[in-house]
Formats: sequence, structure tokens, C-alpha cells
Amino acid sequence: MSTTVIKIENLYKEYRLGVIGHGTLYRDLQSWCATAMGKEDPNSLIGHTGKGKARDHILALNDINLEIGNGEVLGIIGANGAGKSTLLKILSRVTAPTKGSIKVKGRVASLLEVGTGFHTELTGRENIYLNGAINGMNKKEVSRKLDEIVDFAGVEQFVDTPVKRYSSGMYVRLGFAVAAYLDPDILVVDEVLAVGDASFRKKAVNKMKDVSKGEGRTVLFVSHNMESIKSLCTRSVLLSKGKIVNQGDTIDVINAYLSRASEDVRMHGGERIWNIDNAPGNKVVRLMAIRTKNKKGKICSEFDVCEPFYIEFEHMVLSGNSQLSIVIEFISQLNNQVLLLSLDNYVSGPWGSQKPRDKGLYKSKCFVPANLLGEGNIFINFRIFTPPCPANQSEQIKEIGVIGFTVIDNHNLEGARGSYPYDLGYVMRPKLQWVTESIQPIDNKF
Repeated sequence: MSTTVIKIENLYKEYRLGVIGHGTLYRDLQSWCATAMGKEDPNSLIGHTGKGKARDHILALNDINLEIGNGEVLGIIGANGAGKSTLLKILSRVTAPTKGSIKVKGRVASLLEVGTGFHTELTGRENIYLNGAINGMNKKEVSRKLDEIVDFAGVEQFVDTPVKRYSSGMYVRLGFAVAAYLDPDILVVDEVLAVGDASFRKKAVNKMKDVSKGEGRTVLFVSHNMESIKSLCTRSVLLSKGKIVNQGDTIDVINAYLSRASEDVRMHGGERIWNIDNAPGNKVVRLMAIRTKNKKGKICSEFDVCEPFYIEFEHMVLSGNSQLSIVIEFISQLNNQVLLLSLDNYVSGPWGSQKPRDKGLYKSKCFVPANLLGEGNIFINFRIFTPPCPANQSEQIKEIGVIGFTVIDNHNLEGARGSYPYDLGYVMRPKLQWVTESIQPIDNKF
């Protein structure tokens, strides 16, 4: 049996929404005195079930107990807001737990967000040495690894350029290479690898396999890509609302996650509505509603492959001095891969020099033609950003898996399947035009 290198017991992380203190000096002193006397905090959700506190408190992690062995590759999966990133931040000592204990044996290297651990004014080379020093390595030790890091990240031409000029993809490649090659005992990787291209993701997954199997190091990997989790992790845990709701064999845990996701699709029934207080967004814009509708305008959550439909978004513009554009992604539930990406009609005009949108409520519709998507559960990622900046650098709203719907295949001859009787999987299958004609008959002698 492998040695335990991470032991988590009764771990809680609580946040109070919107404020740093409790709102009054009395409640701050009340909490401080309770902590000093070793008693439960009367202003905390931990250990309490009263509804009154639930409005402005949230338990990001709720009584987590977990042991991770040496050389193990553990997958951590769950919906957005489940507590995955919070758990990794506590493991990486970026934030402290509210209650509970976490014991870590060995040096931890983490890649949590784009640019984590980098000083933007320093060059790539200088940041590599800086991270090595932070991890307790001397200059000679880092120099021995330097060429491997630069080569893996593919930044040879830019290694002496300040990283503030790097693209998000370059940031992630260099960040991962630094974390993986500076000999950590435990490698913690959040879903930032989604920023990289497919070839780099494959390299990164293979490197994590080498770190675990070849070097006997422990890897904790958070991802929404179930194929990556399946190929890399032998054991996984499923988080939901801050709790571990399933753990064990990766295939079993993934199946449990997909079952929950399918239930979410049915639960929303093709419509989600928010009020202005809890709507996703900020002081610039908020998402007020999202609906999936058939061609007659009826709210539906299930569509035939031969049926056109549309997705309707309502958003409230609160600041009238910003240009706004919408981008949505269609995500396959099976492997969390992007099937389709669509930008709104902002891109039809001059980029970055259009009239700012006036304050008010707006409705946008994205029309999906028949015979485009394959069967299965599809989720929508929704973003509003502010041109002329790129979408990933100016997001005002970012809602992953904000709504889902199901595409079914009734084996209609009008569909792309036609009369083909076998499984076509979950891939996109647009009905393209085909023409086949004879260009030369073959003589009977042949």
C-alpha cells in the first residue's frame, strides 16, 4: 500500500458574500472571542443549519475527508461552483481553511490560474529562476532544467521577453512546464489546461503520466474534460456544493457525474431566470434569462436532429459606456469538448469602434439549423466580453454549462443519418451536399 502524502480531515471553507467583516463590530468581536476560546463561531454556517445565515454565507467546502497516496493521480470533477478550485487553493496554501486540518508531505507545485506565480515585468527566463528559488532550488539546479522547460513550453524565441507580452496560451505552457519540471513531490493542476491547444494538452497529460508513473510523484488534476480524466486518473472524486458525493474508480465516478448532469438538463426544462440581485455578471452587464425554444417559440429542452431551434438570452446593460459582444460554446456532455462556437452579430461591424450599448434590457437569439448536432446532451457556455479586447481577457459574464438540452435521433430519412442503421456517436453531423457520378465506364475485359 502506498504512503499517504495528503491527508484531509473535516475540512471546511466558508465565505461571506460581498463583505470582508461581519458588518458590525459586535459580530466581529463575537466571532473573534469564540475562536480564541475554542468555541464554534456563532456567525458561521459551520455546525449550524439556520436559514437566516444562509443568505450571506456560503460553504465552498463542507466537511471534506480524503487521503491521497504517493504516486497516485487523482481526478477531481464536478460542476462549476462545486468547490474544486477552492480545494486546490487550500492544498497549494493560497488560502487557508476555515476549519479542519490538511497534512501534506513534500513540496507542492501548482498551476491554478493563467499566470499564477509569474511576475509580469520579468522575462520568461527570470520567472523560471524565480519559481525555482521559491521552491527551494538553487541556481545550478534550475539551470539544469532550463532547456527542458523552455523546449516543453515552446517559447524558445520569447524566453527573454517579459511575460506580460505573452498570450494566455504561452502563459499556460510555460506555467505548466515550470510546475512539472522543477521536481515537485505533488503536482496540482487546475483546468487552466483548457486554454492550451489540443497538441499541448496531449503533451501535458503525457507529462503528468510520466511524473506519476516514472517518477513516483502525486498528481491532483481538475478538469471538465472527461476524456482527459479517464485517460490519466485511476481514482477520482466528485464534488457537489462543497461535498464529496462520490469517490472511487474513475469510470464509476464519471458515470455518476454524467447522470447528475443529465438530471440538471431535465430540471431546468429549457429555461433559467434570475433576478437582478443574483443574476450572473457585474456592474456592467448581467444575464437575466436564458431559454431554448423550438421553431414555434415554445420552450423545450429536447430537440430532434432534424429540427431547427434557437437559444434566447436576455441581458441587462447597467453601464452605457461599453461595447459588448456575446460568444457561446456548445459542449458535449460526453467528453466536455467544444462542438461549436458562435459569436453574435457584433463581429459584422468594425471591431472595437462601434457605439456603446445603451442601458436597458436586451434580447439576443442564436438560431441553430436542422441537421447540425449529433444526439446526446449538450451544454451551453455563455460569455459577454468587451471589445476590442479578446474574449478571454475582458469577460464581464462567464457562465459554464449555464443551460443544457438534449438532441435525439428518431432515424428520420431526412436527417444526415439517412438509412444508416448503426451508431454514429455524439459528433456533429451536418447534412452536407454530396454528388457522385460515373466518369468512365469499365470495359468488360476488366
